[in-house]
Amino acid sequence: MIALSLAEIAEVVGGQTYDIPDPSVQVTGQVVRDSREVEPGSLFVAFAGEHVDGHDFAAAVVEAGAVAVLASRPVGVPAIVVDDVQRALGALARHVVQKLGATLVALTGSAGKTSTKDLIAQVLRHKAPTVFTPGSLNNEIGLPLTALSATEETRFLVLEMGARGIGHIRYLTELTPPQIGLVINVGTAHIGEFGGREQIAQAKGELVEALPSEADGGAAILNADDPLVRAMAARTKAKVIFFGESGEADVRAENVRLTDRGQPAFRLHTPSGASDVTMRLYGEHHVSNALAAAAVAHELGMSADEIATALSEAGSLSRWRMEVTERPDGVTIVNDAYNANPESMRAALRALAAMGRGRRTWAVLGKMAELGDEALAEHDAVGRLAVRLNVGKLVAVGGREASWLQLGAYNEGSWGEESVHVSDAQAAVDLLRSELRPGDVVLVKASRSVGLERVAQALLPGGTEGEVAVR
Repeated sequence: MIALSLAEIAEVVGGQTYDIPDPSVQVTGQVVRDSREVEPGSLFVAFAGEHVDGHDFAAAVVEAGAVAVLASRPVGVPAIVVDDVQRALGALARHVVQKLGATLVALTGSAGKTSTKDLIAQVLRHKAPTVFTPGSLNNEIGLPLTALSATEETRFLVLEMGARGIGHIRYLTELTPPQIGLVINVGTAHIGEFGGREQIAQAKGELVEALPSEADGGAAILNADDPLVRAMAARTKAKVIFFGESGEADVRAENVRLTDRGQPAFRLHTPSGASDVTMRLYGEHHVSNALAAAAVAHELGMSADEIATALSEAGSLSRWRMEVTERPDGVTIVNDAYNANPESMRAALRALAAMGRGRRTWAVLGKMAELGDEALAEHDAVGRLAVRLNVGKLVAVGGREASWLQLGAYNEGSWGEESVHVSDAQAAVDLLRSELRPGDVVLVKASRSVGLERVAQALLPGGTEGEVAVR
């Protein structure tokens, strides 16, 4: 974080200081909420959670080098006490962002946010120092913590914004007002909470409504291939840039293909020129993500050749997202178990089909959460798609939703032994260990709550030979 005195922080967040002998002392380290991340000069943010109360760690973090604690009550060590710690954290982030002078790029969407954010950050790093959301810490706590990690050298701040309801993204844009806003897509993730895709589009579109006008440098980057996103052009005063494979897109891809390893290659076209891209990531769905990143980079002054080089060098920065590992025996494990929704599940299955040409393929799939009334139809559709893509074997893991996956596969074709329903992760591991053979490709994917990453980890070299570890 940029250096701020405790007195300035207290004024910004409207807090009262306790046990602080010298308010001019500055916070020169990071603002953290995890006591294990404290370093000399840190400000520790104490949240009172359901199971762990950060206030209980106050003495320990100060002993470890924290300058003070942002807390909701006095804690016996230097502290700034506020009524609402979360609101105070947001106010501090807004203050720091205003002082930074960095260009803020915000993005949202139903699927692919984290992968796209990682691509944008890797491309912009070629131009100037860039700070970006780690993993998918995209809510009202993770976003301000990311913003506060920026320093005086930061020129680009790339922030992923998530939403579970109307108004969530509007609140996040108030904390960190973006100059560039990107909407990747409107899908069915969290449709059970929103009530429909139109409501999801309403929530995601709050990002472009928050942008400054074109005259003030605002730019909305919109997916030309998604009608609900394309329609958001009418909701913003900012300059509009379309990306996609559509002919009307300002930034588009031509001659899209997959290499023998399932990695996308294409000809990138931008208003400033064209250049060839061959990605290190897996799956054709990354083409759209790459075009979104290219549109942002173009708006920030990078040439087509610079963008293509950066995209071709970019790798996966976040865990369990199409994480590909080749075992010594020739088995390929694709760990995409961080999360799942219908769009990302379909993309992963198509990537599996491309990677597995001429090889035996396994789709180890589990529940897609928060689909509401659409859950049965969506799980059934994924099972059917596995058959249409000629996946060698579907292993459906879990309860009711897993049975729907298997039912879809059974109803789509004459699948018998090609699909199997197992009760849990351990049963899936036992099955795979007994039946995998050299050259097989295994995709593991489900919603985060299912914890199927344990299956992938158990199958990797050095994985646990006994029971799957319970989280």
